[in-house]
Amino acid sequence: MLVSYNWLKEYVNINISAAELGEKITKSGIEVEIVESLNKGITGVVVGHVLECVQHPNADKLRVCKVDIGEEDPVQIVCGAPNVAAGQKVPVAQVGAVLPGNFKIKKAKLRGEASHGMICSLTELGVETKLVPKEYSTGIFVMPSDAEVGSDALSYLNLDDYVLELGLTPNRADCLNMIGVAYEVAAILNEELRLPEVSVDYTAEKASDYISVKVDAKEDNPYYGAMVIKNVTIAPSPLWLQNRLIAAGIRPINNVVDITNYVLLEYGQPLHAFDYDRFGSKEVVIRRAKDGEEIVTLDDAVRILNSSHLVITNGEVPVAVAGVMGGATSEVQEDTTTVLLEAAYFEGQRVRAASKDLGLRSEASARYEKGIDRNRVYEAAQRAASLMAKYAGGEVAEGIVEDGERLVSEGRAEVTQTRINSLLGTSIENEQISEIFTRLRFQFEVQGETFKVTVPARRPDITIDADLVEEVGRIYGYDRIPTTYLVTEGRPGGLSPYQAARRKVMRYLEGAGLYQAVTYALTTPEKSTSFSFVKEEQENVQTISVSHPMSEERSTLRSTLIPQLLEVVRHNHHRSIDDVGVFEISSVFFAYEQQISVLPEEKTYLSGALTGLWNIHPWQGEKKKTDFFVAKGILEGLFEELGLYSRITFESESLKGMHPGRTAVIKLDSITIGLIGQIHPGTQKEWDLNETYVFELDLDQLIQATVEPTVYHPLPRFPSITRDIALVVDKNLPAGDLNTVIYEAGGALLKESSLFDLYEGEHMEEGKKSLAFSLKYFDPERTLTDEEVTKAHDNILRSLEERFGAELRK
Repeated sequence: MLVSYNWLKEYVNINISAAELGEKITKSGIEVEIVESLNKGITGVVVGHVLECVQHPNADKLRVCKVDIGEEDPVQIVCGAPNVAAGQKVPVAQVGAVLPGNFKIKKAKLRGEASHGMICSLTELGVETKLVPKEYSTGIFVMPSDAEVGSDALSYLNLDDYVLELGLTPNRADCLNMIGVAYEVAAILNEELRLPEVSVDYTAEKASDYISVKVDAKEDNPYYGAMVIKNVTIAPSPLWLQNRLIAAGIRPINNVVDITNYVLLEYGQPLHAFDYDRFGSKEVVIRRAKDGEEIVTLDDAVRILNSSHLVITNGEVPVAVAGVMGGATSEVQEDTTTVLLEAAYFEGQRVRAASKDLGLRSEASARYEKGIDRNRVYEAAQRAASLMAKYAGGEVAEGIVEDGERLVSEGRAEVTQTRINSLLGTSIENEQISEIFTRLRFQFEVQGETFKVTVPARRPDITIDADLVEEVGRIYGYDRIPTTYLVTEGRPGGLSPYQAARRKVMRYLEGAGLYQAVTYALTTPEKSTSFSFVKEEQENVQTISVSHPMSEERSTLRSTLIPQLLEVVRHNHHRSIDDVGVFEISSVFFAYEQQISVLPEEKTYLSGALTGLWNIHPWQGEKKKTDFFVAKGILEGLFEELGLYSRITFESESLKGMHPGRTAVIKLDSITIGLIGQIHPGTQKEWDLNETYVFELDLDQLIQATVEPTVYHPLPRFPSITRDIALVVDKNLPAGDLNTVIYEAGGALLKESSLFDLYEGEHMEEGKKSLAFSLKYFDPERTLTDEEVTKAHDNILRSLEERFGAELRK
């Protein structure tokens, strides 16, 4: 909202500068984004009277003018404007004057003729071209005949004004008009408010004899009123009215149209003037448009309407899109003599939808969208009719023809003194609160410490007690509210157990030599479910698509991190970086078939990918290639770090996208929490990868698992006994199964069992392999005897033979 400082002073007595006023308005809760002077550095421009105007002897497009500028002798000025003529009052920049852009006026000779000054157009005085009245768009500006010669031209042209640009929030639609801003400023400055006095001299004729009004869409148009003004003369508006429109960013057109725009700015009430004789009938019917119905709007564009749009019709065809823009067929033109004036209340949502559909945004639609004061619709119509009678010579037919309820009841809200002070942290007395409500022009009753306030219709944003507290606070002055400090116990910050465990995981993997990656949560539908460590999830999980994806590659939420890590590996491989180890901790998303209508389930996964050489020792000439056991060893170290190693098992499994013989699921207490293995060779080929190993874990389950407290034991005082066994077993038997039985059979004396050798070479029976384990026995309270160890050792061998047919290697 652009507010003219000079115009505002007509409603409120303002004794401070525009900049100071802007600061006070901002402090009261409405931001003044900028205070702009309309004087763009102009000095030395006065009112001149063109006494003579003759053709330049040496130039067809120039005139030599003798101009009275209030000095002893007239001055000669050469002017190229096509509309300059003798007898005009014009703005003249004298020699020594400065125009916008620091353009200084000097004596000059134009084609041999001396020129002592410059007759100015509005554009040359800093007015935007789009705001210059059409009749002066290509020439100089002609001032009113009563302008005093030699006086300052800037005051006549309102270029000594300031414009305050208000950055209004949607709830403060009451300040989208000058009267609303005047209410606000009067309350802030505690000054009297001078509202326009509206009086209309009606003729003996009645408006109802010329027009009837019928509203078919009552919900969209609760009230519609029409007035008739006869015998108008279309002409330019008076200069003061044009100046105010220009200051508000509206281009003057003619007196009738300008008056509707002026009242729009003054009251916030959109009005529309139809040419009665071009309207096409004596009835106004407001209805929904028909699908495919057309209208040519004032911008001469053909608009295709649909049944959600509200239109004003003459009973047959649309003549305006309600609250948005009028039609070209009934536009006020130079020969218009009778005006049909519309003043209505349209529902904001309906107007906004039509404005958006048709690509039309107007001052009227902006106000209807945010809400207008329905109780001022009739007053605004009367104001416009009285101005048309005064400045267009019109005769106003008596009455307003209307359909619907003109007035609505005012709101009610209550607040107590205690509530106000508790929310604001103040000690405001009842008398001060009463004064503030009086300054705001709110009617109220006081019962004890309770204020029962009648909220005027112009303030629909006030509905509850908190709104009244805000009004009191901002008028009282936010800068007067005492500063207080929060009093709380000091408490050192720290990580939650979950955060600490997650950080421990990150630090361990970084220490193990892996780099952390961060990838997109969006992927393709195919990749989103391409890997999973739970077969049921592969079968039942649903893809979660984004409504408006950036691209097909980023259209679906992922349910695994592995594809994105493979993209990281491939990115490095294509750049000749073949030794890669990365991990990522991030969110994955699941929506199962029975849960499609609810939000997806979000989980945190830990995934890693390794390829190439794991260790390189050039001096010793040793290289260690990444394999299944490298990846498994990293995870075993992680489980040890988290205190879960003894509860973790690896079980061979065949999973989608994974190598059938080099893949295992990871279980915690018999619950599957992840996978580890090599990417299937076919998948590697599709992705253009070398041999690559991956792992993925449900980090939430891992971190949230209950861990027994760490118990420290003293160093043993008694020696341990170590015995090795080499077993011949089936080639496909996992070593982990053997190790499990060894611990079960070893009893309390067996403290440690570790695999240290695998042999599958010559002298080994077909389909067999040799696994060698080192077993450590000890008792912390005494020295073991050979007999005790032999008994436990034999029990282990017997159990292995019974369970797996294992034989001691000879």
